[in-house]
Amino acid sequence: MTQAEKFSVVGKRVQRVEGFDKVTGDSEYIADIYLPGMLVGKVLRSPFPHARIRHIDTSKAEKLPGVRAVVTAEDTIKRPWGAFFADQYILSVGKTRYVGEEVAAVAAIDADTAEEAIDLIEVDREPLPGVFDAEEAMQDGAPLVHDDKLNNIAMHLDLERGNVAQAFAESDVIVEDTFTSMPQWHCSIETIGSVAEYATSGKYTIYMNTQTLFNARYRIATALGVPETDVRIIQSAVGGGFGGKSCDDNNALVAAVLTKKARKPVKLINTREEEFLAGCRPRVFMKINVKMGFKKNGRIRAKELKVIADNGAYSAKAPAITGVAAMRHDTCYKYSDVKIDAKLVYTNKIPTGAFRGFGNPSAEWAVEQAIDLGAHALGIDPMEIARINAAEVGYVSPHGNRVTSCELKQCLDMTEKMIDWKSKRANKRANIGLGLACTVHVSGKRHFGDYDGSSATIKINEDGKALILSGEGECGQGVHTAMCQIAAEELGVPVEDVEISRADTDLTTFCLGAFASRLTYVSGNAVKNAATNVKQQLFEQAAEMLEANAADLMSRDGRIFVKGAEGKSLTVSDVARARLFRHNGAPIVGSGSFDADSVLPDSTRFGNESGAYNYGAQAAQVHVDPETGQVQILQFVVASDCGTVIYPL
Repeated sequence: MTQAEKFSVVGKRVQRVEGFDKVTGDSEYIADIYLPGMLVGKVLRSPFPHARIRHIDTSKAEKLPGVRAVVTAEDTIKRPWGAFFADQYILSVGKTRYVGEEVAAVAAIDADTAEEAIDLIEVDREPLPGVFDAEEAMQDGAPLVHDDKLNNIAMHLDLERGNVAQAFAESDVIVEDTFTSMPQWHCSIETIGSVAEYATSGKYTIYMNTQTLFNARYRIATALGVPETDVRIIQSAVGGGFGGKSCDDNNALVAAVLTKKARKPVKLINTREEEFLAGCRPRVFMKINVKMGFKKNGRIRAKELKVIADNGAYSAKAPAITGVAAMRHDTCYKYSDVKIDAKLVYTNKIPTGAFRGFGNPSAEWAVEQAIDLGAHALGIDPMEIARINAAEVGYVSPHGNRVTSCELKQCLDMTEKMIDWKSKRANKRANIGLGLACTVHVSGKRHFGDYDGSSATIKINEDGKALILSGEGECGQGVHTAMCQIAAEELGVPVEDVEISRADTDLTTFCLGAFASRLTYVSGNAVKNAATNVKQQLFEQAAEMLEANAADLMSRDGRIFVKGAEGKSLTVSDVARARLFRHNGAPIVGSGSFDADSVLPDSTRFGNESGAYNYGAQAAQVHVDPETGQVQILQFVVASDCGTVIYPL
């Protein structure tokens, strides 16, 4: 049975849930949000990469007509915060550690007044020596980015699985090289922004274009020193995230401090310049040394990886990203002996953070090139090297990742065919290159405590329409549409009869957010379980009305009927109304949750980090101009092991 035959809604091209609002301009992005009396926020940023703050004079700015609040670190509780290491502040305390760091902020009646007020703030600084290269930062005598640290190494991951020295001794060919990844910014079409409002009750309501509502609430509450119930996060429409809107920046925190002092709502949106300078946390810059040992038949025997990662001035998610870069690709190929030496290093540069792939692309790029070197040294086709070593169902990586679904070899077969690999390899031409790379990624990752799940609630309204309440936000990837399709499939109703709520920490269920390619898998299963609960309630009520057994019922196209007797049926609306009137107004509401089949890695980083792994293979043919270095892509093909397609593009 094909997927098309198995499902009535899943796997079908349907209208995007948010599509109509987007094309008509009705989607409410941060720039579109307006609250009565709202002020405009602006931030004073450090022009120095490293400087001691002697004194800040805000008196002139405070006297400027139209200014309603000026804040510095003195207006905060000066509590450090961070995703993994608490090493950054809302506004600079004592020192600034990179160009663009937030020093002070103002809220005024309009943007021009706010800009003028920023220029009136006087900061007495003592410039300090800085360090801008991760390797230099590790040297004795290098300037300390954080005075309370013994050195600039934020994290050191040093581990060995198996016996690497013996494995290299048993290798027939050993290759080694060093690769450097370049900095990348997300460049989402919409910059980071927020609108914050403080109530006299002590509650903050913050509209954010964030990927992770509940994580944002936790971090904001921690940094502000208030209970989580005193922070409400509402997701606006999001103009692209790609990891950059994971609440590792200070935007919403600064807006919260401003609104409390001004007692008016405050909108704070990064300019594009601010986004590059200090707002969005770019991909972690890495220098990766790869050493690999191969047997004559192409089997990988040993691998040693040395990583030096540039943390920037503060940690954000770089500790986890460095770990992923060091370890994840060991789930792509089968071998057991691996050694890792990964250092995350503070420098006086913009903090680095989550970017699509979360450290994976940098390491895969390096390791795949090393595999090419091995293939060349052995005289074996790189396609065959990949096929010989490809992970399979049942493989457990050196770090404990358990592979329960894997079509990597099939991806290689498809890639080989699509690009006509053998023919192109046999007919080589000058300045024309042919390359292959394999990839593995997670579907969720257990690293925010011992949990990698999601939850959802579904309510059936009297007209038979279903409403999904979920704290998983839509960032443009189509997950809300997929969730509606999953609910519709399980309930047996048209997808047009399913709606999904706006993500709101006060009104929707707890969810971790959009990262680690987790939403369709984790949140989709939570929605499916909630829909199963709701369907059971519908069938129990319908069975009473149809004088049948609930086990003998089925649903399709918004109707519930007895199997084999479709003429005897009820609409979902009929059943929902009957439930209300016959059960003292009790609506049909069902909840569901899902926690992935993974474990929290132990102190040695061993453990199955994800409930599922997805694989892929890509091949490219390129032309390189030897005089200019210009690269032209002639052909690029991709085969992905994506599982069941919920919403085809």
